[in-house]
Amino acid sequence: MKMTLLLVVAALAIIAFTLPAARHAAAELAHRANDALFNYLANTGAILAMTTLAANKPRGYELGEFNELPMIAADIIYEGAAVGDNGSGLARPLVALDPFMGFAQRKADNSAGAASALKVQVRTKGLIELSVTGAASAADVGEAVYASDDDTFTLTSTNNTPIGKVHRWVSGTTCVVYFEAVSARSI
Repeated sequence: MKMTLLLVVAALAIIAFTLPAARHAAAELAHRANDALFNYLANTGAILAMTTLAANKPRGYELGEFNELPMIAADIIYEGAAVGDNGSGLARPLVALDPFMGFAQRKADNSAGAASALKVQVRTKGLIELSVTGAASAADVGEAVYASDDDTFTLTSTNNTPIGKVHRWVSGTTCVVYFEAVSARSI
């Protein structure tokens, strides 16, 4: 029976090239043949059936390179600042050895607010132009870059937070740095 069904599907596929009405019938028959074959294989134990959705399931998506993080109380994070985790899951202007959470996309002023009263939007990975102490030439491409605060970047690792690597040397200490937040790196 299955062999006959497959032959009929093949014959209809050939006809479908010449008759537009036959295309729909061929597609429907192929779909049913596929379902029959799947059911046969599942019933014989040749494959294990998996649970699938039986209805639409809307999901919330975020842009992959951005995040909104709750801030610490009584502080301001300025646009362009490196943002760190204070150890309690709250964002603050990066302090050396904080886990790096990204760069602030705009100013977030929570100077009069309680912890988590405001969120700061950060870019979690990408390329950014920075002044990097210790960088001097194209030979620095690939070198690790660290932050000692929200606006001081260096090639020195001691007591500093890793944020990324030199992607391109521009001139002097100016470099394009590939950066990636710790949450993105832990995947």
